[in-house]
Amino acid sequence: MFEDDASDAPQERASDPVRRAEEKAAELRMYAELNAVFEGTRKFDASIRPGLDVQVTRDIQKRLLRLERAKSPDHPILPPTVSGEAAELLDLFRTLELSTNDYHVCRRPGEVMIARWLDAGLVDAFYERMQAHFDAGLEGHKDELRDHQHWHRDDTTDQYLQALGKLDVKVADRYLRQPIRKHRLFVLSTVTADEIDILYITDSVMEIPAAELVGDASAPPEEATDQDRAWFFKLFSLRGMRDDSEQMFFFAYLQKTQDSFDID
Repeated sequence: MFEDDASDAPQERASDPVRRAEEKAAELRMYAELNAVFEGTRKFDASIRPGLDVQVTRDIQKRLLRLERAKSPDHPILPPTVSGEAAELLDLFRTLELSTNDYHVCRRPGEVMIARWLDAGLVDAFYERMQAHFDAGLEGHKDELRDHQHWHRDDTTDQYLQALGKLDVKVADRYLRQPIRKHRLFVLSTVTADEIDILYITDSVMEIPAAELVGDASAPPEEATDQDRAWFFKLFSLRGMRDDSEQMFFFAYLQKTQDSFDID
């Protein structure tokens, strides 16, 4: 379902246990990121704040796309030539006098754009939560495999479990947190899903009604089909230092998959 701009994004399921474990770790990391980005309403008293200006939102979108095109496809570190624009986007909540932590939302028919800024202690909490989500996901997956092994013992699963047990994934390292802090880098990464279940985000992660995020007209009906719940999803994650403060900016673009779209 997910694709990201890193080389360890899960592709076809590998037969080699070590490679298979690496692919599972990449999948779990992306789910951990999704949960950490959107759980603010459930864990940190974040609010949904509709009314983000359409022109401001489109400008943010275009600027993020310029940053995405400026970086190398091999790594998420932004080149110095666009550092100024990255810094402006990280500081935009101050310029626009918007709150941090909250989800600032711009809605259009069948389309939603969400901006969220984090700074200082909120950044620490984000990394702690993302690591906790990853660790819980990994342990849950291993428990399922052990349960399977209780009934259907096979060497392949044993080898896969051993490979999973050797994983030592620090999600902050994946996010290049220490290089950002030490070398004052600006980093942009993205995660894309051609189809994501909007109710997974709203009901399971945020624990809010879908209409609160996407609006009454775009929310799935009570007896929703898979198509009703399917949205295109792209998440931009911009990180960097401003003065001596670590900051993060998340921008999510969602559009109902039955509608045509062009985020360029």
